[in-house]
Amino acid sequence: MYLHAGRDFILNTRDIIGIFDLDTTSPGRITHEFLARAEKEGAVVDLSDDLPKSFIVTDFPIDTVYVSQLSTAALKGRAEHFSVK
Repeated sequence: MYLHAGRDFILNTRDIIGIFDLDTTSPGRITHEFLARAEKEGAVVDLSDDLPKSFIVTDFPIDTVYVSQLSTAALKGRAEHFSVK
């Protein structure tokens, strides 16, 4: 299955490790350190034209973080829409 993550970016759902809400996770020290390290290593892909609301962690082709303007609820709905067929 595939998930439209924002802009014209589609991710294979089997490569997704997790989808996280930026409002609830970014205040945490560990999340902040994780995102800072990913940014430093060039492993962040910004898919947001507006204020980012979530980030998606994948393990293909390498560990990559996709920052999306879509909410976690919207991403969940998109994933469920395609998984029930």
